[in-house]
Amino acid sequence: MNRLTRRQFLRVAGAGAGAIVLGLPDGFQGTAVAAPPTYTGVTYLTPAYKDLFPPIMGFIDRLKKNPDIMKIDFFDSGTLIKTDEQVSALRAGTIQFMFHTTSYITRTFPILGVEGLPSLCNHLYEHGERLNMESPLWKLINDVLAKDNTFRLTAGGGILEPEYIWSGNNKVTSLAELKGKRVRIVSFEAEEVLKPYGVAGSRIPSSELYLAVQRGAVDATVANISTVMGRKLYEQVKYCFKLPLTAFSISIFLMKDKWDKMPDNVKAAFWDAGKWFEQNYATVINKKFYPEIFVPQLEKAGVKTVKPTDQELKDFEEKSQPVWTWWKKQVGEEIGQKAINLALGKG
Repeated sequence: MNRLTRRQFLRVAGAGAGAIVLGLPDGFQGTAVAAPPTYTGVTYLTPAYKDLFPPIMGFIDRLKKNPDIMKIDFFDSGTLIKTDEQVSALRAGTIQFMFHTTSYITRTFPILGVEGLPSLCNHLYEHGERLNMESPLWKLINDVLAKDNTFRLTAGGGILEPEYIWSGNNKVTSLAELKGKRVRIVSFEAEEVLKPYGVAGSRIPSSELYLAVQRGAVDATVANISTVMGRKLYEQVKYCFKLPLTAFSISIFLMKDKWDKMPDNVKAAFWDAGKWFEQNYATVINKKFYPEIFVPQLEKAGVKTVKPTDQELKDFEEKSQPVWTWWKKQVGEEIGQKAINLALGKG
């Protein structure tokens, strides 16, 4: 990876480097020798994510095995583009691909919200293959994303373990204890389903979450175990209420028009790397990394896990249905119902 500073890179990109990123300018067509095009990618995730980060670098390493057809510049930890700037940077051509957490961008791409619908997310968690490349649900989501000139290469083999409620001194170990609590929530879907329980939602990026919990800016946080471990929240939380509120995938996105115009050999390299990522991400993390590494570490840290009662799960499922209805209105009734059916394994 070229060690340009963020300012240097953006200055170069703004000066016209983007003109050669996905193809040579017209004036250079037909020259005898042309440098391979450069593809710049980003993730806000840091190496501290011992589960999520290594397979991302595995994807990058596979791309870099093709130096004769392309050059890869990759920036992690938000060093080039901040989390909330990634979509804008992709659209502007500053970057050509990005890894992103789907729950962060459902406001921009509502169709991705199907992955985080409460109670439905359990079905996708158990059947990650329903999001695989070329699956009916993958195709439907990409058909909708195409309207925004966006293409999702892969969802990384499905969603990661659902997000639960983690709390400290102001414990939350039941639905009743949610009332009046300030809770960090990222996805709209989780925010909607918690409203009936009297929760005050607060959107806080994972990079700012440790201090927010430490300083009491929130009483609890809705988070996946990767965030708890990667951001060292286990130092601040004491309880995990295993209510499967929502979920997300770590997906790879490109601009659709750029993908469509990409040279066949480059496209094949991205596709191959995407297939590898799909086979080595969510499934491996969910079934191996979490139970064998993270869960024992949480237990050692003294975090107590509390499961919802059957009555609480029933109540939660009932309150989830209006969220499904609400979400379908965001994406269109017909498309929304079709996506839900595919997520449930119907059709």
